Amino acid sequence: MVGSVPTASTVPLPRRPLDPDVADTSDLPHGPDIRIRHWYENDLGWATVPGRPLRLLTGVRFDVLDVPAEAGAGALRHLAPGSPVALRGDRMQLLVAVGSAEELPGLLDWLEWSAVALDLRVLGAGDVMEAPVPPVTGSEGAGWTGSVQGAALWLRPPGPGGEVEASLPALPAMGREECAPDLVRLLDTVAAQCHRVRLWRPRAGMPTACRRDQPLAFS
Repeated sequence: MVGSVPTASTVPLPRRPLDPDVADTSDLPHGPDIRIRHWYENDLGWATVPGRPLRLLTGVRFDVLDVPAEAGAGALRHLAPGSPVALRGDRMQLLVAVGSAEELPGLLDWLEWSAVALDLRVLGAGDVMEAPVPPVTGSEGAGWTGSVQGAALWLRPPGPGGEVEASLPALPAMGREECAPDLVRLLDTVAAQCHRVRLWRPRAGMPTACRRDQPLAFS
């Protein structure tokens, strides 16, 4: 009857949309920040840190070389096409194989760069990096970029499937594909480019040591 009060036996409304052409999104995460976290955790399988801004835990699936953007640009040729690279302001973040942070001091010494002041730092086990904005895909992309405007961005985003390890620069090892990028070659190029950038900059703005908020920037 019109105007009657529903009783306890009233049939609840269906959870699925009545329009068969409208997808059911009741079980999907909502909100740009939640979708971004879902993309990293579920699509890529990367560990994130609770809270905002969204941060990625390094030393689990990858380590990170953080260098001036000018220096990183000169090293891109040593990366595989699928090797992820992020930009954050005037810094470039190159994803490298897990364990690279521990190897870096010895490699720089072997390459005879340890005595040179380099504006270079490395993030490894126990460190975090700000999560770059995911690549724009479909209708969700506009919401993502709008919610984190000014944050880090992917220059080369991680590919689908979450299997990035094979494309990350690492030390040569038995069983590793010959086409895999070489961490030693990459580091030598990055160090040379960092030194070149240091010499180009005005003396007043020159870094005094390798940077990780402390003189030596190794994890």
